[in-house]
This record gives sequence, C-alpha cells and structure tokens, in this order.
Amino acid sequence: MILLLILYNTIFPLVTRVVKLFSGLSPRLRSFFKIRKNLFLNLEKAAGSIKDQGPRIWIHAASAGEFEQARPIITELKKKRPDAHVFVSFLSSSGYTVYKSYSDAEAVFYHPADTKRNAEKTVKLIRPDIVLIMRYDFWLNHLHTAKKNGAVLILAAAVLQEHSMYFKPFVRQFYHKLFSLFDYIFTVSEKDRERFAETFGRSDALKAGNPRFDQVMLRSSATDRIGYLKKFYRGTLLLVAGSTWEKDEDLLLAASRAFDDRLSMILVPHDVSTGNITRLETSLESADVPFAKISSLPDDFSAHHVLVVDQIGFLVELYALAQIAYVGGGFGVNVHNTLEPSVYGIPVLFGPNHHNSPEAEELVNIAAATEIRDEHSLLAALRRLVYNQKERELQGGRAGSYVRNHLGASKTVAEKIISSINSVNS
Repeated sequence: MILLLILYNTIFPLVTRVVKLFSGLSPRLRSFFKIRKNLFLNLEKAAGSIKDQGPRIWIHAASAGEFEQARPIITELKKKRPDAHVFVSFLSSSGYTVYKSYSDAEAVFYHPADTKRNAEKTVKLIRPDIVLIMRYDFWLNHLHTAKKNGAVLILAAAVLQEHSMYFKPFVRQFYHKLFSLFDYIFTVSEKDRERFAETFGRSDALKAGNPRFDQVMLRSSATDRIGYLKKFYRGTLLLVAGSTWEKDEDLLLAASRAFDDRLSMILVPHDVSTGNITRLETSLESADVPFAKISSLPDDFSAHHVLVVDQIGFLVELYALAQIAYVGGGFGVNVHNTLEPSVYGIPVLFGPNHHNSPEAEELVNIAAATEIRDEHSLLAALRRLVYNQKERELQGGRAGSYVRNHLGASKTVAEKIISSINSVNS
C-alpha cells in the first residue's frame, strides 16, 4: 500500500496541475475548480458548530443517483442513532445542486481533489467514525487517511459489471489494494459478491441488495403534491411517460392516436428547459394534439388533453395516478429509473437500451415490463394493456411484487454502521 500511495501521489498531483492549467479551455473543468474554492472554509464552519459527541458519518456519492441509494440508509440510521452527525460529499455538481440543503446533513460539500494534503484537512475537520461510499467513486488518499485515523470504511450498493475496467490487468492490481481498505463491502447482487471474492480477494463481501428499492418505497407514500390532479383522472385510463426524450415523445404521440379518448397521457420530459418545452409544444401542435402545461393549468383542464409537466419534482408522485408507465431514455444511452413506477404495481414500457440497468432487465425477464423497439411494438403493447384489464393487472402485480421482494438492503447496511459505531465507542 505504501508503494501504491507513493506512485499515486506522484502522478495524481501532476495530472491535477495540468488539468487546472488548461481548465480555462473547458467551462466544465473551470467550474470543477471554481466551486471548490471555499470548500474547507465552509466545512470548517459546519463541523465547528457541532457541540455534542454524537457519532460522525461521512457519506460520499458520485452524483444524485448514487445518493438516492444512501437516503434510506440515513433514514434507518437516524431511527436508532438520532444523535448521529451526517456529512455528505458529491463529485458532481448535479448531486450537490439537488441536495445542498439536505436537512439530515450537517454539511453537504464537493469532494476535494484527492491530494494527500486535502485528505488530511478533510479528515481532520470531519473526524469521521464511519466513511460510507455509495456504489463507486473511490479516492485513495481520502480513504487511506480516514482509515489511518480510525474510521471504519464501508462500501454499499457495490457493483462489478462483467466488462468493467476494474478487471483490466494494471487497473485490477490498483483496485485490489484499494478494496482491501474497506472493512465491509455490501454488494447489490450475488454475481457482484462472487466477483469481489474471486477477483479482489474479498470473500467476506456480503450481498445486501440495492437500497434504491427501499428509497422508492419510502417516496411512494408521499403524493400530496399531485393531490389536486386526481379529480381530472378519476375513472380514466392514464399513461404517465417519465423522463422522456424526443424519440420517446415522437413514438408516444404517434401511437396514442389509435386510442382516441380511451387513453389519457401525462408527459414528463427529462429536460424541462424553456427551449425543450417549446420544442415539445410545437410537436403537439403539429400533431393536432390538445395539451396544457402543469405550470399554467387551466380550470377547465380535461383528461383528454395531454398534460405537459414543465417543472421538476413531480415525476415520482405522478406515477401514483397511472395505470401504465413509460420510462424514457431507452432510445438513448440508457433507460431512466424503472423502479419509480414499478413500486405502484403498474406495467412499465421502455426502449431497447436498458442493458446497463439490472432492474429494467429483470422486469422484462419476469414479464412485468415490455421492451419497445418502434412505433409498431409500442402500439401492440399498448393495445394489450389498454383493452385487457386482466393482463394490465397481471403485469403490474409482478412489478409491485418485484420491488417488495427486494426491500431491506438499507436496514442491513444501517445495522452494520450502528454496530461499528458501538464497537468504536465501547
């Protein structure tokens, strides 16, 4: 490990300096350094305001999606240890922007560049009893320094996909050393557990499951924000299309014409910027489809109009109104979150690019979801679901059962955190 740290600390600072030198050529890189300018000052202020001796847990997530897996763990943790102080760091600006005011954290901050000096400053300020890494995004200096100062290191929701870069010869050696730092590793699946054991010598890794299931279940009970919409869709068959892109919307608009007034639709675009909403409005007008925007919903709104959601924060709750869900992104890089509609026990449709989503793959395998390849297959799937209530309920029941059968990962990880805290403090 010492030789690895020497090599790492020779190369990484050099790379960091070069990147910073040329950051003026890239707005993204420029932003990376700018947003970290007052990082330690703000962290010192937050950490210094803590007056009691409650345990300190530092949780790191690459982005908002990974932190969603941490939230139910925090909920479980706070039930047993309400005195725990939580610190949350992000690599991406998207995660920080969404959760910078997260009420269960003493501080939400950007993860510092991984130099030895930064690691020592961060660990000295937080003084973590536990460091919890969600899924991936490992920084050697910070992990090593935290462990050296007595922190218990836990990796949760860990995945090792078959063709991951972790298995490349030189990279594998690096991660073999890095994974050895963790006191506990909790994997999403049995295959992940086997790969940690066989490739990285972590035969003690445990399959806990995916905390994302617990989070969608927790969120499914909060539907107050869309309560006023229920009256419009009472007695109707509603399809909610979430996180849609242009290709998804084109297919949905073309297929929906076949159902006249038998099927109502809510469109929730992935991008709610003014430019994208204007594009979608133009498409609806060209197709002669009546619509309204949720930001300016008229009093006489009818379920026969397509509702366009041009604001963020509604999607998960809107699935509660639906009898059929369509999840976008499957004609792009990868389908978006398929568990969010599944938790409500409704059938799910999405495009063909879902192979990086184990949940989407499994939903297809158990016939709770249908892969859509074109307008013809979408039309066929909708006909089965719109005109056959029994089939709709059967698929939806499988989707709901799938979520319920995978609950509990958060409790497993939280219990290990609590027992580790008790061991450290005993």
